[in-house]
Amino acid sequence: MSSTQSPLVAADKILQAKITLKDVVPPTPLQFNQQLSEKYGARIYLKREDLNIVRSYKIRGAFNKIASLSDQQRANGIFCASAGNHAQGVAYACFHQKIHGKIYMPTPTTSQKIDRVRMFGKEFVEVILIGDTFDDANSQAVKDCEAAGGTFVPPFDDEKVIEGQGTVAVEILDEISEPIDYLLVPIGGGGLSAGVGSYFKSLSPKTKIIGVEPLGAPAMKKSLEAGHVVTLEQIDKFVDGAAVQSVGKLNLEICKEVLSEVVLVAEGKVCTTLLELYNNEGIIVEPAGALTTAALDLVADQIKGKTVVAIVSGGNNDIIRMAEIKERSMLYEGLRHYFIVKFPQRAGALKEFLVNVLGPHDDIILFEYTKKTARENGPAMIGIELKDRNDFQSLLDRMKAYNINYQLLNNKPELFGMLV
Repeated sequence: MSSTQSPLVAADKILQAKITLKDVVPPTPLQFNQQLSEKYGARIYLKREDLNIVRSYKIRGAFNKIASLSDQQRANGIFCASAGNHAQGVAYACFHQKIHGKIYMPTPTTSQKIDRVRMFGKEFVEVILIGDTFDDANSQAVKDCEAAGGTFVPPFDDEKVIEGQGTVAVEILDEISEPIDYLLVPIGGGGLSAGVGSYFKSLSPKTKIIGVEPLGAPAMKKSLEAGHVVTLEQIDKFVDGAAVQSVGKLNLEICKEVLSEVVLVAEGKVCTTLLELYNNEGIIVEPAGALTTAALDLVADQIKGKTVVAIVSGGNNDIIRMAEIKERSMLYEGLRHYFIVKFPQRAGALKEFLVNVLGPHDDIILFEYTKKTARENGPAMIGIELKDRNDFQSLLDRMKAYNINYQLLNNKPELFGMLV
C-alpha cells in the first residue's frame, strides 16, 4: 500500500453490502434513551444490534463475505473461528445459502452460544470445540482450512467482512436527523470499528468515534500506541465477544485514521452496566454488548450537551453466567469482601465477631469453618456484603479495634480465585 493510499473501505462498497443484506438483515432500531440522556446531560441513542436475527451485528460481515464467494469456493466449503457471535452469523449464512462450513470455537464458549450456532446452521455446519481462547481456535481453523482447500471466513480482518459491519453506520445515519457528535463503538478484533469508522469518515467526518475495549484485553489500544499489531500474552476472557489477543492488521490501519481515542472499561464495570440495562431498561445484553454504555462514565465530561450514539453490539448472554456477573459487579462496586479470619478456638468467639464487628447493615454471604484439634486458632473463610461501599473502612476499623486476625482476599487474586 502506498503512503498516499487510504486504507478506509469505500462508502459505495458498504452501500453495496447493505443491498446484499437487505433481505436477510432488517434494520435494527436506533432508540433514544431518556434515562441515560438525563443522567449524562446529553442526547443518547442506542443502536440495538442485540435485536438482530442472531442477536449481534456479526451476521452482517459474515453474510456479506460468504455471499461474495464463487461457485467453486462454495463447493469447497468454508471454515471460521469464533467465540460465538461470528459463528452464529456464519452458521446462519451457511444454512441460508446451503453451503457446508466448519466452525471452530474455544472450549470455554458458553453452551448457549454453541447451541445457537447449531440451531442456525442445522445440517450445514459442524462445530469443533478446541483451545482455551479465540486465538487458539482461530489458529487451528486456519490450518485445517488450508489443508482442505476451503475458504476461511475471518471474524474481522477481511475487507468484505468490514464492509458488512459498516452497514451498521448506514442505518445509524439513515435513522437520525441531527448531527452526531460522538459515536461509541465496542472493539474486539476491530471489524465493526473499521467498517463503521470508514463510513462515518466519508459521510459524517465531524463525528468523534471513540473505541471501547475491556480493560483485560486492550489489544487495539496497545496496537495504536505501538503503531503496529501487538499480540497480548494474556487477556481476561470474561468479555468474550471482545477479548482477543490481537486485532486485525487491516482493521488497525483503518482505526488509526478513524478513531479519536480508545477507552478501557473494567470488567466489573461492564457487569454493573449489564445488570443496570436489564433492571432499568429491560435490555438483555452480553458483556461485550454493555461496553459502550459502560464507557459513558469515562467520557461524561466530553459528551455533556452532545448527541451521542452507543452501539449495543450483542445480546447473547447465557443465563447461567448471571451469578458470576452479579459477583463481579458487587466486587467492583466494593460491596462484597472476602476474608480469612483466624478465630480463637473457644466458645463465643464467633458471637463476639457478629455482635462487635459486623455493622447493622452488613450481611454474611459465605462462611466456611471446620474446628481443628490441638490448635489455638481456627481459620474461617467469611464473605461479607455491605449495603454501602463507604461502610468498608469502618468494618476494618472494628476488626482492628477488637484484635481480629484476618487477611483480605479481594486483593490476592491467586488465593481469591481458588476460594471464591
